[in-house]
Amino acid sequence: MSSSREGYHHGSLARALEDAAMHLLEARPAHEISLREVARAANVSHNAPYHHFTDRLGLLRTLAERSMGDLLVAVREAVDAAPTPSAALLAGGGAYIAFAVDRPHAFEAVYDPTVCVPGAPTETMAPLIEALERVLFGAAAGAGLDSEQEALAVWGLMHGLGMLSAAGHMAREQAQHSYAAALDRMLK
Repeated sequence: MSSSREGYHHGSLARALEDAAMHLLEARPAHEISLREVARAANVSHNAPYHHFTDRLGLLRTLAERSMGDLLVAVREAVDAAPTPSAALLAGGGAYIAFAVDRPHAFEAVYDPTVCVPGAPTETMAPLIEALERVLFGAAAGAGLDSEQEALAVWGLMHGLGMLSAAGHMAREQAQHSYAAALDRMLK
């Protein structure tokens, strides 16, 4: 253990490491973050992360899971605050796009297929994915887009616009307006 033990309180090493990793994720992609760097950021010994993360993939999974939890909260809060079903779908998509743009490295971590293998999510990630699908598909159904294909199309629309905007191919406002315009056409 390093002499900088005051970086966390006894019993909360895991939380301190995860918080440090999430802080690093704000500045750069998950695949560029090392366990040693997380230890430095958490102010603990370089071996401390191995008590919580079995390896680098464990770190990446944790980053993806925590980021998915944050995305779910943002979308759910936006949907729940909307006054009408169509406004809920618009707000949920807007929150999804905003998350992709405002937290691009977290968004990328969520959908990294080498970390969250499609069809084989971790025990922690699976319920988060299911919850996000319930929120998005529920909002779509409430607005009248009640088939699975329609809900997937809406999700694909918000996801694609979010990725394009996060990558700098369009302004956030343009992505938001494009989502609203396409959704308006779909709901007619």
